[in-house]
Amino acid sequence: MTEAPLAGRRFYFVGIGGAGLSAYANIARAWGAEVRGWDARETIFMGTLGGVAVDVGGEPSPPPGYEVVLSTAHAGRVEGLPRADFLAELVALRRSIVVGGAHGKTTTAAMVAFALRELGHDPAWIVGGVVPQLGGNAGVGEGWLVVEGDESDRSIGLLRPEIGVVTNVELDHHATFASEAELEDFFETWLAGVPAVVRGRELEPVSFDLAVPGEHNRLNAAAALAALELAGIPRSDAEPVLARFEGVGRRFELVGERGGVRVYDDYAHNPTEISAALRTARERTERRLVAVYQPHVYERTRQLAGELGAALGLADAVVVTDVIGGRDAPREGVTGKLVLDHVPEGVRRGWAPTLEDAALVTIAWARPGDLVVTLGVGEPWRIARAIVEGVEA
Repeated sequence: MTEAPLAGRRFYFVGIGGAGLSAYANIARAWGAEVRGWDARETIFMGTLGGVAVDVGGEPSPPPGYEVVLSTAHAGRVEGLPRADFLAELVALRRSIVVGGAHGKTTTAAMVAFALRELGHDPAWIVGGVVPQLGGNAGVGEGWLVVEGDESDRSIGLLRPEIGVVTNVELDHHATFASEAELEDFFETWLAGVPAVVRGRELEPVSFDLAVPGEHNRLNAAAALAALELAGIPRSDAEPVLARFEGVGRRFELVGERGGVRVYDDYAHNPTEISAALRTARERTERRLVAVYQPHVYERTRQLAGELGAALGLADAVVVTDVIGGRDAPREGVTGKLVLDHVPEGVRRGWAPTLEDAALVTIAWARPGDLVVTLGVGEPWRIARAIVEGVEA
């Protein structure tokens, strides 16, 4: 590969503030392209885009001569290349490791990239979260390219890596797959075209100590180790490095503590992930556990309201906001209240349609010694920050 395989090209990323497109933009400019972009609002990922001209608000307006790359959330706003096709182009330009699966793919991909970098292999990486130890959600080394794939729109099926990882299989995207069996067949069809394969369900959790908590992270580390072995890294070299991995932003991330109330934020958005996050939280407090959840995607909320409510019931008190859309159209009768109604009796319940409402309710409930976890795909981190700022010192 040349040092600048995208030299001479100009890209305008529509949705550049998202986890994916912000990473693609950083890779593209590192590989020689001129980059600009647009998003509807400020996001936490824009902090990684220093020096990139970004239009915020209104409608996207690509300059003449720029190739447009569209995030899934903004498909149809302007004509352009779907982000999945652009990612497939990036993967084709480098020896690549692609990590997919229902849960843990961001952390597993970040673990692989971190180990490769710490062991001197100079990787590039594109993951769906900010990794403080790596300095962001994208890196531009000259070695392996480590990528988090996405099954939600089947786009991982377009990627042709040298090593493919599927952490686990569980139906999460009901508008894309009719059953878990269909999802299983999809992943197996993708893996059939990959030279070297890791299936997380065939692995035992690692037994050595990790800096990140939870049994789910022991499984993530096992998948990362297996991928690293396929990339030529001995386990004896990789294990002590993975033990130092401190996690991904919005993965049980401590936002702050004030007035004796600790506030964590987590990306968990489906029943399995919510259960894992709340079990991890329960291990860290002998007092009340408060969960604040922002549902994501109307169809998931409709299909899994009972399971979501049951998972949230692991907390002592639960606050639920309305659904954040964007991926699918609203459905009559499907709101966050549907989830809240399935939270078990005996758990204190609060309905807070907006993020601001959720922060105010939680601040009113919070007592010294409580542990609060905000959960969801959208912007529950804003709730977490507001709680830390609003609790009386």
